[in-house]
Amino acid sequence: MAFNFGAPSGTSGTSAATAAPAGGFGGFGTTTTTSGSAFSFSAPTNTGSTGLLGGTQNKGFGFGTGFGTSTGTGTGLGTGLGTGLGFGGFNTQQTQQQPSGLFSQPTQAPAQSNQLINTASALSAPTLLGDERDAILAKWNQLQAFWGTGKGYFNNNIPPVEFTQENPFCRFKAVGYSCMPNNKDEDGLVVLVFNKKETDIRSQQQQLVESLHKVLGGNQTLTVNVEGIKTLPDDQTEVVIYVVERSPNGTSRRVPATTLFAHFEQANIKTQLQQLGVTLSMTRTELSPAQIKQLLQHPPAGVDPIIWEQAKVDNPDSEKLIPVPMVGFKELLRRLKVQDQMTKQHQTRLDIISEDISELQKNQTTTMAKIAQYKRKLMDLSHRTLQVLIKQEIQRKSGYAIQADEEQLRVQLDTIQGELNAPTQFKGRLNELMSQIRMQNHFGAVKSEERYYIDADLLREIKQHLKQQQEGLSHLISIIKDDLEDIKLVEHGLNETIHSRGGVFS
Repeated sequence: MAFNFGAPSGTSGTSAATAAPAGGFGGFGTTTTTSGSAFSFSAPTNTGSTGLLGGTQNKGFGFGTGFGTSTGTGTGLGTGLGTGLGFGGFNTQQTQQQPSGLFSQPTQAPAQSNQLINTASALSAPTLLGDERDAILAKWNQLQAFWGTGKGYFNNNIPPVEFTQENPFCRFKAVGYSCMPNNKDEDGLVVLVFNKKETDIRSQQQQLVESLHKVLGGNQTLTVNVEGIKTLPDDQTEVVIYVVERSPNGTSRRVPATTLFAHFEQANIKTQLQQLGVTLSMTRTELSPAQIKQLLQHPPAGVDPIIWEQAKVDNPDSEKLIPVPMVGFKELLRRLKVQDQMTKQHQTRLDIISEDISELQKNQTTTMAKIAQYKRKLMDLSHRTLQVLIKQEIQRKSGYAIQADEEQLRVQLDTIQGELNAPTQFKGRLNELMSQIRMQNHFGAVKSEERYYIDADLLREIKQHLKQQQEGLSHLISIIKDDLEDIKLVEHGLNETIHSRGGVFS
């Protein structure tokens, strides 16, 4: 009896939606050899945070809030989920060699073998009711395995199988990418996630430093420093700290991140941190090439090896990014919130940069205006300085005979003045240009009805000319008045002469 669970879907972009691969449950009497990249049907046990890759989630690892490690049994499923899901050797004892080290998982072959048998029985051949309803129950168990929740009943004498989102048949899985840290262990950076708002953390930063110093035992040779504070979704705050240790000879060094993290992971210390509001602690150190290779070679629990290989191929920057599984809608929502938070921070930074650019543009405009003002002031001061020098030079040369170079300069100036005053030379051209300018200004004022301004020298010249014309007219009027008086006298004399003659002849 075989069941088809659907073909796996490939990855696209920075995330890959996984689907349960096609395959059949067959070969129950054959012996299978398990591989190192095994998948466990049992629920992974959360081991907390480790020295290098700490995390609180039991479903893979994520660089958004640190690596989360999950441990589980390591028996394989044939050659992997992507190549057929062959469940074999249920009647034989399966063994597996797990690599030792930081990322190794403990081997629990007998328990895993029983879990594997129970899972296969629940999905393919339950014997709970003993009739055709068992086939319906098998399909129901398959649906529960697809959505990653529920219990799979298959036998009256055996407890049901717990289906979690980490089981290989869960459809709600994807693969994304996260940035790898690039800090050294010697930098001593440790991340503490507080269940408090950023404003509360910043307002109580000094009290927080003092409390962390007390957690470290209150040693006077240790100093707690805050590297940075960043807001996280759900009113959480990430605080990056490092501890500086001063030696008696006056030198100082940073406490390595792994050493500081190991101290924080002690049971009593962890309790004190939880009282301060710490929900998660992890180191911020880079991964060695061997660790990266081991992470990439062994897919996380419940992730199809084919999907994992495709995610590694689609990695846009293998030097800086590493694929991470996203299991369930809760993890997807968490990453969405983190990305929204980072988008808001980027937008805030862009707004600050835009304000700075606007302020710089205003400062540039003000500076250019000041430069133009200072240029005019410099020219004015230069003219005043030249006038002072001229007067000083005149006073210094007073009483002395004109020297040869001065005489030569005077001759040159006279020549230039003569050329300027010549009617056919520059003087005539200047007068012609001046007349054209006046006519243009006159017609422009008439057309546009706009006021115009006359040069001060030209205005004085016009005033002088009008004054002379007025004086000439006044003189002419006075002459006319005098002539009129004389004419009146002549007429009066003539009249008297005529009267006297008339009296003699009468």
